[in-house]
Amino acid sequence: MRRMLRWAVLFTLLVLIIGVTTASPPYQETSPENLFQVALRDLRNDIEILADRAFPGAERPDNWIGNFDYTSDSMLADLFIDNELMADEIFAGERPPGWIGVSTTIADIVARNVRHDLELSADAWFGEDLRPDEWVGGPLLFQCNQTLMNTVYLLDTVYNIRPSTPESVFDYCAAVTSEVTEDLVAVALGGAQLDDVPSLLLAVRGDLERLADEVLGVNVRPGGWIDNVDIDDPAFNADLVSDLELLADVILDNRRPDAWIQTSGVAGVGSLRTYRFNLELLADRSLGVGTRPNNWEGQSQIFRCTPQLQNLVTLVQNTYPYELPVTDEIGPAYCVVVRVSVNFIVENPPTPEELEELAFDAEALQYSAESRNAFAYDNQAATVYFGVLPWGTPFRAWYRNFGGSTMMFVSGEDFAIFIDRRWTTMPEEVFETLPTLEGILPMTFCDASWCNGPAPTPTPTGSGPLLDIINSGTEPAQTSPLVTPDADTTGKQLVNWNYIRVNYLLFREDVGQVQVTLEICTEPNQVVCEPVISVFDTVTGQGVPIVSQSGGLNVYQLPYGYRTEFTIEGETLYSNDVWLNDPSLTSTGQ
Repeated sequence: MRRMLRWAVLFTLLVLIIGVTTASPPYQETSPENLFQVALRDLRNDIEILADRAFPGAERPDNWIGNFDYTSDSMLADLFIDNELMADEIFAGERPPGWIGVSTTIADIVARNVRHDLELSADAWFGEDLRPDEWVGGPLLFQCNQTLMNTVYLLDTVYNIRPSTPESVFDYCAAVTSEVTEDLVAVALGGAQLDDVPSLLLAVRGDLERLADEVLGVNVRPGGWIDNVDIDDPAFNADLVSDLELLADVILDNRRPDAWIQTSGVAGVGSLRTYRFNLELLADRSLGVGTRPNNWEGQSQIFRCTPQLQNLVTLVQNTYPYELPVTDEIGPAYCVVVRVSVNFIVENPPTPEELEELAFDAEALQYSAESRNAFAYDNQAATVYFGVLPWGTPFRAWYRNFGGSTMMFVSGEDFAIFIDRRWTTMPEEVFETLPTLEGILPMTFCDASWCNGPAPTPTPTGSGPLLDIINSGTEPAQTSPLVTPDADTTGKQLVNWNYIRVNYLLFREDVGQVQVTLEICTEPNQVVCEPVISVFDTVTGQGVPIVSQSGGLNVYQLPYGYRTEFTIEGETLYSNDVWLNDPSLTSTGQ
């Protein structure tokens, strides 16, 4: 039943490759018409050679197709089916490690994978590197593992970079892996594979010392230990490798696991990955998978995977919208999940339409943010006021103003307006990537329930638009704060925010606060006023500290916006609310 199910799945995938297979044997041999068909001819030749040895009496199983028409639409699918039938015979229905099978609908990759699997069958039947004289074979790369083949495939098809390792070298796959790791990936990515190689090298050095402390004892080291921690020393890498090998000699009794990677201690991202991989492997062998000393810096599970797999992950992340899989697996089991995931996307890439949609979604997400009671305007000069975009209202930003201006054009469900970035959740670094308004005149409108413009732009001491802010709600706070006994308002007259004169001294945009002096007045015209002597925070139950003095007045540091969590006191007057502008509304903040 398992074999029938596997064949059903394989047949479904093959239909995707060729449509519906309509041809049936016997087939008449034809001549190839292009290089791809030459590769198919060579595959058929070698499949038949191996079948002559694998099947008793050179017979073929009942389902054998034996298609020799290299121009037929079903040729690739027929080769795959015959190759799998032969593997059933050679491997008794199982498959050896590294077998790929059907993993894609891209014809070139299918042919490559069939060749790869055929060579595994030939290794099992004839012996590794042993082939009959009439064997044609394919590129030696197709005898390497799937991850390396897909890395070279991406370098070729996306970056127009190809390895130069000759096939005559000893251990071709290892030599290509070294070339790719040390040179080609860095060339493809412009050397920007990792942001901070020196700090990551120091992290490897630190973790090596932690592992030595854990296994040998604190400050106990084998003879010849160098302990070079000077990252600027040209010998740093070589000394790191020397100490790593010394510790491995002690822990592994002068032996090495099969996965251990030999390295010469040269610089570069590829070597960094090798050092970290070997160190993690040594920690697994000495402490157990998933067990690490305290303060271990190599926390990312991807560091436990081979540099070869990390190369492919880096290239794929630079080519497609790919994220590492989320899984509870750790160590080698995690790397298996990653290997399957990253190879799948190379062999089954998003279509151009899907990429366009993904790019749009990613851009829309990047430029999406929320309002923090931002004033809404009809233009970037903020001369015509629409109202206040309520706290938490989502929007999508499209353009930014020129120069040092923080104004941007945004849209939402029922508005297209200008607002100031500083009264939103959009980071400045994202804002700076928006296209400018050069040559653009966007059409604004405001049909939301909060829109009440156009109207004059509000001022700190005006009413009208500012009342909209009060009524629409602000950052979560007590709208009617209880005045505790700590705020002594006994016998004082209660006034509101419109009676408070504000002098702006310093804007702290990094924390959304402003340093001000305050006076509280007997009327909204703010003519007869007295100094504010106390600001009490009714939420924390503490007084706001006095930062300094300016012009005989106390200086306080308070958050922007309309606030109701503070009690503002003078000698005879007090208020339970206050309005403080953001930098976009005062010349001091520009």
